[in-house]
Amino acid sequence: MMKKKSIPASKPLLILFLCQIISALDVPLDSKLLEELSQPPTITHQSPKDYIVDPRENIVIQCEAKGKPPPSFSWTRNGTHFDIDKDAQVTMKPNSGTLVINIMNGGKAEAYEGVYQCTARNERGAAISNNIVIRPSRSPLWTKEKLEPHQVREGDSLVLHCRPPVGLPPPIIFWMDNAFQRLPQSERVSQGLNGDLYFSNVQPEDTREDYICYARFNHTQTIQQKQPISVKVFSTKPVTERQPVLLTPTGSTSTKVELRGNVLLLECIAAGLPTPVIRWIKEGGELPANRTFFENFKKTLKIIDVSEADSGNYKCIARNTLGSVHHVISVTVKAAPYWITAPRNLVLSPGEDGTLICRANGSPKPSISWLANGVPIAIAPEDPSRKVDGDTIIFSHVQERSSAVYQCNASNEYGYLLANAFVNVLAEPPRILTPANKLYQVIADSPALLDCAYFGSPKPEIEWFKGVKGSILRGNEYVFHDNGTLEIPVAQKDSTGTYTCVARNELGKIQNEVHLEIKDPTMIIKQPEYKVVQRYGQVSFECIIKHDSTLLPTVIWLKDNGELPDDERFLVGKDNLTIMNVTDKDDGTYTCIVNTTLDSVSASAVLTVVAAPPTPAIIYARPNPPFDLELTGQLERSIELSWIPGDENNSPITHFVIEYEDGLHEPGVWHYQTEVPGTQTTVQLKLSPYVNYSFRVVAVNKIGRSQPSEPSEQYLTKSASPDENPANVQGIGSEPDNLVITWESLKGFQSNGPGLQYKVSWRQKDVDDEWTSVIVANVSKYIVSGTPTFVPYEIKVQALNDLGYAPEPSEVIGHSGEDLPMVAPGNVQVHVINSTLAKVHWDPVPLKTVRGHLQGYKVYYWKVQSLSRRSRRHVEKKILTFRGNKTFGMLPGLEPYSSYKLNVRVVNGKGEGPASPDKVFKTPEGVPSSPSYLKITNPTLDSLTLEWGSPTHPNGVLTSYILKFQPINNTHELGPLVEIRIPANESSLILKNLNYSTRYKFYFNAQTSVGSGSQITEEAVTIMDEAGILHPAVVAGKGYSEILFATSPVMHTVRSTFYKVQPLYPRIRNVTTAAAETYANISWEYEGPDHANFYVEYGVAGSKEDWKKEIVNGSRSFFVLKGLTPGTAYKVRVGAEGLSGFRSSEDVFETGPAMASRQVDIATQGWFIGLMCAVALLILILLIVCFIRRNKGGKYPVKEKEDAHADPEIQPMKEDDGTFGEYSDAEDHKPLKKGSRTPSDRTVKKEDSDDSLVDYGEGVNGQFNEDGSFIGQYSGKKEKEPAEGNESSEAPSPVNAMNSFV
Repeated sequence: MMKKKSIPASKPLLILFLCQIISALDVPLDSKLLEELSQPPTITHQSPKDYIVDPRENIVIQCEAKGKPPPSFSWTRNGTHFDIDKDAQVTMKPNSGTLVINIMNGGKAEAYEGVYQCTARNERGAAISNNIVIRPSRSPLWTKEKLEPHQVREGDSLVLHCRPPVGLPPPIIFWMDNAFQRLPQSERVSQGLNGDLYFSNVQPEDTREDYICYARFNHTQTIQQKQPISVKVFSTKPVTERQPVLLTPTGSTSTKVELRGNVLLLECIAAGLPTPVIRWIKEGGELPANRTFFENFKKTLKIIDVSEADSGNYKCIARNTLGSVHHVISVTVKAAPYWITAPRNLVLSPGEDGTLICRANGSPKPSISWLANGVPIAIAPEDPSRKVDGDTIIFSHVQERSSAVYQCNASNEYGYLLANAFVNVLAEPPRILTPANKLYQVIADSPALLDCAYFGSPKPEIEWFKGVKGSILRGNEYVFHDNGTLEIPVAQKDSTGTYTCVARNELGKIQNEVHLEIKDPTMIIKQPEYKVVQRYGQVSFECIIKHDSTLLPTVIWLKDNGELPDDERFLVGKDNLTIMNVTDKDDGTYTCIVNTTLDSVSASAVLTVVAAPPTPAIIYARPNPPFDLELTGQLERSIELSWIPGDENNSPITHFVIEYEDGLHEPGVWHYQTEVPGTQTTVQLKLSPYVNYSFRVVAVNKIGRSQPSEPSEQYLTKSASPDENPANVQGIGSEPDNLVITWESLKGFQSNGPGLQYKVSWRQKDVDDEWTSVIVANVSKYIVSGTPTFVPYEIKVQALNDLGYAPEPSEVIGHSGEDLPMVAPGNVQVHVINSTLAKVHWDPVPLKTVRGHLQGYKVYYWKVQSLSRRSRRHVEKKILTFRGNKTFGMLPGLEPYSSYKLNVRVVNGKGEGPASPDKVFKTPEGVPSSPSYLKITNPTLDSLTLEWGSPTHPNGVLTSYILKFQPINNTHELGPLVEIRIPANESSLILKNLNYSTRYKFYFNAQTSVGSGSQITEEAVTIMDEAGILHPAVVAGKGYSEILFATSPVMHTVRSTFYKVQPLYPRIRNVTTAAAETYANISWEYEGPDHANFYVEYGVAGSKEDWKKEIVNGSRSFFVLKGLTPGTAYKVRVGAEGLSGFRSSEDVFETGPAMASRQVDIATQGWFIGLMCAVALLILILLIVCFIRRNKGGKYPVKEKEDAHADPEIQPMKEDDGTFGEYSDAEDHKPLKKGSRTPSDRTVKKEDSDDSLVDYGEGVNGQFNEDGSFIGQYSGKKEKEPAEGNESSEAPSPVNAMNSFV
C-alpha cells in the first residue's frame, strides 16, 4: 500500500507561499500621487553606526525620514528616552529628526558620548535608525621619555620603536628627519605595520641623529612628533654575514583573524646579511589571483576583499645566501552579517497576501529577530494576518489596519544589520496619471509610444482600444508594456486616431484618451548637385523639399560642415543657395539640412572653382620667384630676413610664404615658418635654439605659387634648455601588472640643445606616495612593472638636455593594465515580447570587479531547437553588444516556437569576463510559412487531385490547412469562393463533382493556433466533356459535402481526401435580431440549394457554456427565441443541417430590461375573469356558426377572397412584436394561402406550409394541435403555387376557419 508523505502542520502557510508568485504594487514617483497616498515612515538618511566626531565642533546626528502624513521624531540615548527639551544644548531641526548638539558654546563632547537611536513615527507605523555610537576623536600627546642613543655594529639588525599614543581613530605613522623629508626605505630598511622602523642590517650611512616618528591624526588634522632617535653605526672588520632571522612576527607560527570583505595584511620582516628576500605561499592552495598584492618590498602580503575561501595557512620564507627561515600564519576569515535578501517594502491591497523575507549570512551564522514599529514582535500588538516563520513573515488576507513598519535585525559577535520594511495596505481605485487628450505626433514608419501611466490598489488591468467604440487591441502589431505604454513598432497612416486606455480593478474603472497623428516624412525631392564654376562666376544649389503640411520645416545651409561665411555674396533663398562672384575660397562641400520638430534630412554637393579662361590681350601667370635674400640683425632668438620680389606676371602678389630648413637635424626638409602680405619685403623671424637655419621665400598670387627662391645663408643659433615638454602623454597598461607611459618625442629643433632626454615621473593617484622618477634617453615609451591591476596613476614627462630642464610639465592621469573582468552579470531575466522579439535584463557588475574601462556587455544567444520539429542542430551563436553601463537590450529576429539559450558577459579593454549561467527561454507560436508546394494532377471531367508539402517553417503546431477555390470564366471573372478546412495530417485531396472544361483558381495556406500563414495559389482546368458522359448530380438529402478517406498502397505514404463539390455555393448572411424583454426575433438571408433544414444556436455572451440549439421547422428564414432573461446579452448564430461546419457568423443582442410589475395579480381579479368568459363565449358562437355555414356550402368573406384571387401571397411575420401579420381586406387584399389547410392524410406538405406553432412551444413534432387539427401559418416565401380547386375534399377544421378571421 502506497504511503503518503505528511507535511508538518506548522509549514502549510510557508509551502502555500512558495507555490505562489506574489507581486507587490509599485508606486509611481508622481509627486501629486505621492502627496495623496498614505505611507508609513521610511528612514532616508542617518549618521553612521560608529560616529567619531570632532570635539571642537558641534555634533550633528542625522535622522531624516519621509512618510504620509509626515512623521514625528523621537530619540533614545543608551536605551532610554532622550528628552531633548530638557537639554538647552540640544536642538532638533524643523521637519526633521536631525539633532544638533551645541559644543562650540560651552558644551563638552565627552558629556554626549553614548548610543543614540532615532524613531520616525506616523499613524501607519514607526521606523527606527541604527544604533549610532557617538565618540569624540582623541589625539593625545606623546609621553615624555628619555631616548638613549643606539650604538649598533655594522651588519647587525636594528628596530626603532615608534609606540605612538593611543588615539581615536588610530593615527597614521611615518618617519621623517629634521628637514621634514621622508626617510628613504628599501628591502633593507622599512616600516612595519605597527609603525616601527626595521633595519635588516645596518650600514655606516645609517648613522644620524634625527630619526623622528610622526603620528598624524586625520580627524583632528593634527600631527604629533616623537623625540628624535640617534643611531650610530660603528664598523668592525671584517663584517660578519648572518643567515636570516625573523624580527616580526616572532616564533614559528601565529594566528590572524580577519573579517569578510576587509583587506588582509600579513607581514614578515627578517634580519640578516646579505639582506634576506621574502617570498609568500599558501599551504595547500594558490594565492588568490587578481586580489593579491605585495607591498613594502614584498614584506607585506595584501589580499583585498577577503572571503571565507581565503582562510588557511600562509607561509612567509626569508632567504639569503646563508640559509632561510619561515613563519606560518594561520588565517581565519570571519564575517559580520551581510545581506542575502534584505526585506523590501510591500504595498498590498486589502485581502491580498504577501511576505517579508530577511535572509543574512555571516560567520558565525547570524541570528534573525523581528520588530514591529520598533517593538520586539513577540510583545507587539497581535495581527491575525501576520505569521512569523524564522526569517520570513507571511501575511494573509491583510486589512488596512495591518499597515506597519517591520524591522529585521541580523546579528552575530562581529556586528549587526538593521533594515526597515513597511507593509502599506492601500485600497485605491485606478488612477491614470497621463494627461487627458495628450497628442502624440510621429513620422510614418517610425515607432509610436502612447503612455498610460497608472496606479491603483489592487493593481489595475490595462486595456487599449482604438476609437470610442473600437475593439480591444491585440496582435503582434502592438507591444503592451508593463507600465501601461502601448507601442506601435511601425506606425502607419491608418494608425492615426484616438486611442483609449482603460484601467480597472475591483474598486472602479477609469479611462483616458490620447490622440495619435502620423505625419508624412520630410524628403528632399531635388537634391543639390555637383557644380563646376569659373572664378568670379555665379552658382546655385537647389534643395526642394516635400514635407507634411502640418509641420513647419527650417532649412539650414552649411559649408564643409560649418556655418556659411558671413559674406553678402551668399544668398539663401526658399529652395536654393546662390553664391555670387565665386572665389577660390568658395571651394568645398555644401550641405542642405531640413529640420522639423519630428525629423531631419540632409543632402550635400561639392563645388569646384576653376580659373576663368584668360583674355587674349593679357597673360596671367604665377609670379617669378623672389631673389637676393639677406639676413641682418642676428640675435639669439630672432633675425631679420629681406628679399626682392620677382615679376608678378599681371596678377598682383597677395602674400609671401617664408620657409626654413634645419640643416643640423633635418637637412633637405623645408618647413613653413610664416607668411606676410604681398606689399612687404622684410620680416622679423623668431628662432629656436640649437638650429642651423636656412630660409627661402615663395611668392603667391591668384594664379598660384611661384618657384621657391634660392636659399639664404645659414645661421646657427645657440643652445638652451628645452622650452616645451612632450605632448600627448599617456599612461595605458599593456599587461595587468604594468603601466606603459608614452609620449610624442620633441622634434630636433625643439630640443634646444644636445643631449635630449626625458624625466618620466609617476605615482599612484589618491595614495600618499612620493613621485618615482627615471631619466630615459631620447625615446617615446617607458614601462613601469609590478603595478596593481587597473589603478589610476599621475604621470608627467619633462624634457631636459645638457643645458637644463624644460618648465615643470602638467600632470595627466593614466591607468595601469587592465585584466579580464572577474564576475559575470547576475539576475539575467528574459521577457519574451512576441514570437520574434525578446528583451533581456541583467544586473550590472560591481565596477571594482570590472578591472578595466567598462566598454559594455555582450549577449550571446543561440537557438537550441525548434519546438515543432524537436530536432537539434548546431547553430552559430549570435552576439549583440550593448555599449556602456546598459542593463537591458532587445533580441530581434528570433524564430517563432523555438527554444533559445543566452548568457551575458561584461567587456572591458582587455576582453570579456566570465559568462552568466545560460538562460533558457522559448518563443511562442507564430503563423506558418506558406506550404512548400501545391501540385494539381489527374484532371478528369469532374475532379482534380491536389497534393502539397508542409510549410518549411511551421512556426508552431499546424492545426489545419485552408483550401479556397473558385471557377474562372472565359472573361477571367471569378465565380463563388468555396472554402474547405483540411486536417493538418493530410497531404492530398481529390475534389469531385467539378464542372467539366472549367478553369479553377486555388488558394492554399496552413494554420496554427495563432492564425493563418501566407498562401500559395495555383490554377487548373478540368478536361473537356465527352459525348454521352453525364455530369454527376448531388443526391438530395446527402448534404453539401462529403469527406472520404481512401486507404493507400503499402509503398505509398500519401493519403488522399475525396471531396464532392456542390454546384451551388450556400451561405447564410445578414443575421439580424429584434429583441424584446423575454424573446427575440431572429431573421437571416440564405443563398443555396432548396430544402435546407436550419437551426438556431444561442447562449449568454461571454459565457463558456455550450451553445443551446433550436430546430427551425421548414425552410423559413426567421425564428423566435423565447424564455430569455431580461437585460441579458446573448450571442446567436444560424446553421444548416447536413452541411458540415456550415453556419453563419455570430451576432450579439441584448434583451430589454424587466418591467416593474404591480404587486396585484390581474389573473385573480373578478372583472378580468368575467371579461375572459364573455370573449370565450363569443368565440365559441362564431365557430359554431362558421362550421354550420361551411357544411351547407355557404361562403364567408375569406372564402370569397380566396375565390377571387388564384395567386395567394403569404403575410410576413411582424418584426416588432413577434406576431403574425393580420389579414386586412381594406389594405392588402391578400387572400389566405390555399395550401394552409390540412390535407386529407393529416400531414402537412412542405411546399404548402413552412412552419407551425410548434416553433413557439405550442405543439408536438410541429404537426398538429391538441384536437388533431393543423395550426396554419403564413410563410415568408414569394414563389407562386400551382392553381388548385376552390374546394377541399376535407372538411375544414374550426381552427382554419378561425385563421380566416384573424
